[in-house]
Parts: sequence; structure tokens; C-alpha cells
Amino acid sequence: MAFARTAHARLFSAARPAGREAAIGNSVLFVIAPERFRDEELLEPKRAVERAGHAVTVASTRGGTAAGMLGARVPIDVTVRQASASDYHALAIVGGAGAPTHLWSSEPVARLVREFQAGRRPVAAICLSVPVLARAGALQGRRATVFPSPRAIVELRRGGATYVEQPLVLDGTMLTASGPEAAPAFGAALVQLLGP
Repeated sequence: MAFARTAHARLFSAARPAGREAAIGNSVLFVIAPERFRDEELLEPKRAVERAGHAVTVASTRGGTAAGMLGARVPIDVTVRQASASDYHALAIVGGAGAPTHLWSSEPVARLVREFQAGRRPVAAICLSVPVLARAGALQGRRATVFPSPRAIVELRRGGATYVEQPLVLDGTMLTASGPEAAPAFGAALVQLLGP
């Protein structure tokens, strides 16, 4: 997948929080459900982002340790209520069976999505977390993909998105991915969006 480097360079020169030094790298806020998040949808993109020299913070709707569907145990750095978009360069929301229960109707998560979108900062979502973007109003008039469950596709369309049946879709600063098999490509695309 090709990305226009100059367009993204311009985007990130405007998107960096004031007072941050470029040498420090960018920071990504990953949001996961406190239970039944999809392990590889967090761990693979997180690893790619960190390998590229960027900082990662993991947030959820409650503190403590989150439990993945495949057995991962991940400490939560901050709750979504405590998180502020101004502290991060990008937002990535992880799917899994826990996303509909814990993330779809979470107003603090929707607030973060709207704040990142208003600041023209990248917002990424994978699998069953993509409806969070639709419910927050962030996909109106955009192309997006999602895990192909009828309920998730209905949520996208209800939010004004055009559903595209492919693993990865980038529309402006909005990156969506279809599910666990797309996790490596999702991580790589997120790293490209973050830039140098």
C-alpha cells in the first residue's frame, strides 16, 4: 500500500502537539476493552509502533489489567476518562469480542475520537472497534472496513460510512482494518501515518 509521504509530512507538522520535540518520536494511545480484546490486534501494531521509535500508552474503560481473548494480560496505563487527545499524536482502537460491550457505547471513547478528528490527528480502528468511529460521527461520508459481522456493517452504514470489503482502508486521517489477519498491515500503516 502506497502512502503519499509529502501529504503525511504536512499533516504531521500540523498535528504535533506544541512543545514536543521531533526527536522524541510520536506517541500513540491504544484503546482496548478491559476484557476479550483481540490480542494480536493490540500486540502486533504496538510492537511495530515501538520498533519505529514511537511511544505507546494503553488505555481502557477501567484500570487494572486487561484480559485478551487469547490469554494476553496487559496493564492499563490510563483510563479513557483520564486521557486527553492533546497528549498524543494518534489514536488506535483495538477490536475483539469485548469491543461491542465495552467500547461501542462509551462516551469517553467517543469523545477521544472526536477530539483526535477535530485536531486532524490520525485515528485508527480494527475489527469490531470500527463501529466506535461510526457512533462517534467520525465516518460520515468516508470509506471504511470492519470485521464482516452484519451488526458491525449496519453500524458503519448507520454512521454514514461506505463499507469496503478489504483488509485495510485509509480515508484521509482515518485508518480502518477488517480483523486479526490484518493486524500486521494495520501496524505497518499506522507507522507510516506517524511518519519519522
